[in-house]
Amino acid sequence: MSVLVAGDLDRTLVYSAAALGLTMPDTRAPRLLCVETYQQRPLSYLTETAAALLAELARTACFVPATTRTREQYARLHLPGPAPEFAVCANGGELLVHGEPDLTWRARVRGALAENCAPLAEVRARLLRHADPAWLLKERTAEDLFAYLVVDRDRLPAAWPAELAEWAGERGWTVSLQGRKVYAVPRPLTKSAAVAEVARRTGATRLLAAGDSLLDAELLLAADQGWRPGHGELAATGWTAPRVTALDTRGVLAGEEILRCLLAAAR
Repeated sequence: MSVLVAGDLDRTLVYSAAALGLTMPDTRAPRLLCVETYQQRPLSYLTETAAALLAELARTACFVPATTRTREQYARLHLPGPAPEFAVCANGGELLVHGEPDLTWRARVRGALAENCAPLAEVRARLLRHADPAWLLKERTAEDLFAYLVVDRDRLPAAWPAELAEWAGERGWTVSLQGRKVYAVPRPLTKSAAVAEVARRTGATRLLAAGDSLLDAELLLAADQGWRPGHGELAATGWTAPRVTALDTRGVLAGEEILRCLLAAAR
């Protein structure tokens, strides 16, 4: 297919119960479809209308989920429509082809990180050394590629992420604060690079993209057309770009509107 559609997942196309953002009376709330369970409990949703739109989009264009999720986290999702041939996980660190990791891409990414960035162990040690138990809730690594902290946002000192970003930038890493998570990600590790590889392999001539977070900015800039919802870090910072439409809609209904836009553009 000549059109490739790369979509961020969490808080762009799928939503946790806490992120639904429904403000209308319960009697007018849309019907929801659960697309993920975790520890035998429902976790992520999209509206039934969004589910139908996503299924149609996957039949119309080459749809590529592009997520910071690990492969294990991505595997929990049961998205409507045909199973994607390609998926981008770990913010571009893993390229899945028919559900299996592409070993050539994996080696290429890890070679670039070893050549241009400080080791994960050094960055992780810095994170933990300077994190305060008063606001640190969890610490995690993803696919041995990047690290993130889950924090109490109200107690996190405002200057702490900026100080970490200055230190990390000198070592080839970026830092972003997204919701309750502080991400430390190697600079070459991007969704846009992995999606460009999918475009090369498929011969796609047009890229459509959607995302809500700072880690999606490069992907949106690389797209011929992009969309961001009215929530998320990009919206909070007022981020815009010439070919990116900033929607006002927030929450799960924004996912529905984004899918309408993607499908219309893909057609």
